[in-house]
Amino acid sequence: MRNRGPFQRAGGGTSLKEEKIKELIAQMTLEEKASLCSGGDFWHTKGIERLGIAPSMVSDGPHGLRKQDQEADHLGVNESIKAVCFPAGCATAASFNRELLEEMGEILGNECQAEGVSVILGPAVNIKRSPLCGRNFEYYSEDPLLATEMAGALIKGVQSKNVGTSIKHFLANNQETRRMSSSSNIDERTLREIYLAAFEGAVCKQKPWTVMCSYNKINGVYAAENKTYLTDVLRKEWGFDGYVVSDWGAVNSRVEDLAAGLDLEMPSSNGENDQLIVTAVKEGRLSEEILDQAVARILNIVFRFAENRDKTAVFDRDADHEAARKIAEETIVLLKNDGVLPLDESEKIAFIGKYAKKPRYQGGGSSHINSHKVTSVMDAAAANPNIIFAQGFDDEKDEINETLVKEAVEAAREAKAAVIFAGLPDAFESEGFDRTHMRIPDCQNALIDEILKVQENVIVVLHNGSPVEMPWADKVKGIVEAYLSGQAVGAAEYDILFGRVNPSAKLPETFPVKLEDNPSYLFFPGEGNSVDYREGVFVGYRYYDKKKMEVLFPFGHGLSYTEFTYSNLRADRQKLKDTDTLTVSVDITNTGKRPGKEIVQLYVRDKESSVLRPEKELRDFAKIALLPGETKTVSFTLGKRAFAYYNTEIHDWYVESGEFDILIGKSSRDIVLCQTVMVESTTQIKRTYDGDSIYEDIYKDPAARAVVERFRKKQSTQMENQEKKEPEKSSAAKEAITEEMELAMMKYMPLRGMLSFDKGSHKELEAILKELNSL
Repeated sequence: MRNRGPFQRAGGGTSLKEEKIKELIAQMTLEEKASLCSGGDFWHTKGIERLGIAPSMVSDGPHGLRKQDQEADHLGVNESIKAVCFPAGCATAASFNRELLEEMGEILGNECQAEGVSVILGPAVNIKRSPLCGRNFEYYSEDPLLATEMAGALIKGVQSKNVGTSIKHFLANNQETRRMSSSSNIDERTLREIYLAAFEGAVCKQKPWTVMCSYNKINGVYAAENKTYLTDVLRKEWGFDGYVVSDWGAVNSRVEDLAAGLDLEMPSSNGENDQLIVTAVKEGRLSEEILDQAVARILNIVFRFAENRDKTAVFDRDADHEAARKIAEETIVLLKNDGVLPLDESEKIAFIGKYAKKPRYQGGGSSHINSHKVTSVMDAAAANPNIIFAQGFDDEKDEINETLVKEAVEAAREAKAAVIFAGLPDAFESEGFDRTHMRIPDCQNALIDEILKVQENVIVVLHNGSPVEMPWADKVKGIVEAYLSGQAVGAAEYDILFGRVNPSAKLPETFPVKLEDNPSYLFFPGEGNSVDYREGVFVGYRYYDKKKMEVLFPFGHGLSYTEFTYSNLRADRQKLKDTDTLTVSVDITNTGKRPGKEIVQLYVRDKESSVLRPEKELRDFAKIALLPGETKTVSFTLGKRAFAYYNTEIHDWYVESGEFDILIGKSSRDIVLCQTVMVESTTQIKRTYDGDSIYEDIYKDPAARAVVERFRKKQSTQMENQEKKEPEKSSAAKEAITEEMELAMMKYMPLRGMLSFDKGSHKELEAILKELNSL
């Protein structure tokens, strides 16, 4: 049994740690309390030596440990320690593998213990709203469920080692342009269904130790001082109990920020903002209770790490490099294969492109890892005498180097197949700026065109953090999306290209044909300090699938060297209430000749809705390994949220009674099985009617319909009696006003129309409205 820490009580009640924290706070001066609410430097919280409170270190690291021991800075100008760069978020999301992310988190947590880092700053879960966001390589997906599930798995792994995480950037930080001043203007439903949802599952289920607030404003209010999200949603709704830390430099009004729920300011303000807190408390503008609460939250995390420090932990960089390789194998997506892959190691193969020798495997900015070693695909091919190499291009400038192109063409001409390692250079995507287009460098496109003239078996391997246009997609025989898959990317690429490993990743985002197809295109990155999210909930595949728009590669797409068949979809009930759960099962069979892993995707479609909803939405997924001929059953459990949309009338999740399709697919565009279930809502929304309420809406409520029909029946009888006395209508009149027209006009007529068409009176209208609104 592990020994208890100095502040842990064996029994129930208030823990000794909480009591100790209260005692410590009671002994602090006002100035000392305020000082704990900002960093001691760039990477450490402050300590109070006289009370035995030591500084605690945090470090960047969504996909590796970027620890700076000496003179520190935010963007990594000064050297960080040698570490291991794992695949970035753009790549790990493609694995659709929760267990893999948890294992990666455990490794990162162990590295933190070995290096004395209490909190690692990640994961980053911001939605990929536009392909142009410069920081997309850190982010997981355009889909909030996939993003929050991947983030939750990483958090679970890291925190299993008693190291904290800092899920970021909260909230609606989806571009680098004007990121410290721009306001993300988003309606309530879109915030709930897309941007908050990316955080919600991970926060509620895995309880990250900290949350990092973003630079931007949300609907005109800075994230750092946004009480609605930092306190009302994050703490009161979701039960978050750690501390909220600012992104580095995100504090704009320290006292208001603290009152809103921002506990820790990073980095140090050199005492300037600490003094503002002291003054505000002395002047009665800030409750000292709020300050005490923030200090308690910070100390709770500081002590949690200190109590559970594992000084026996070892940072084995070589072992972790091999782990990075295994992870990378599940992050590389086979997008296209016209029978050219896998390659044969006994054949002469040309590896062309700078990234074959010097791969682009990570993004620029605060997450940039000082890798202890890097394995390129040429390193991995060192023992294969049949591989020939030609550089093909430089990526310092987007210029065609005729000499390099000529060498590449000759190498391709001699080979059985040519593999071109292309993608985005560091200058094209990084923290700090957004991309201006969706193309890879023109010199690389030109190189691919030249190779195609002499070689029919061309495979393109891409290194990039988000979608790119592919003008050559129909001409090449194979396309491999390697994303930014970490320092062991070359070994993983080699094994997949030659069939040692069966590719099993799928796209966590849609690749549109061109940039202009993206739903945010007209509104990204906004005007001045304002960006309107006018596409609403129609982000990524939700938009493309609703419009039935042609895409280059759909969300969830990815190929394998084996084949999988889906069968026997069944649900444990055909009718359910929204308070029930639905269990769905499906059988998956490997009908090919190779072992492989398949990602099974479950989408839900509301067959008829009174509000605009996507064509389908991802509601769960699973990844399974199958031997040739093997069949496994995959089961999913769906609750209310699987069928609900966020209703802004009641400010809550709401399921409309009706039929829903349970869709099982290989991608959002490859749905192979469907079953319909009936879901009954248990939430009654109080309707308010007025003279502008139309008959179609009124008739949706049987009770309301009965009230109106009673009146209309009375009026109809009177009108029929009157018509008997009038001469019969001419044939021309009958043609002008058809029965269909009368029904349509009735459907959309407001209740006040009874005054004009049903010969009603104001008194009768008032009586009907009174009865309707009393239902």
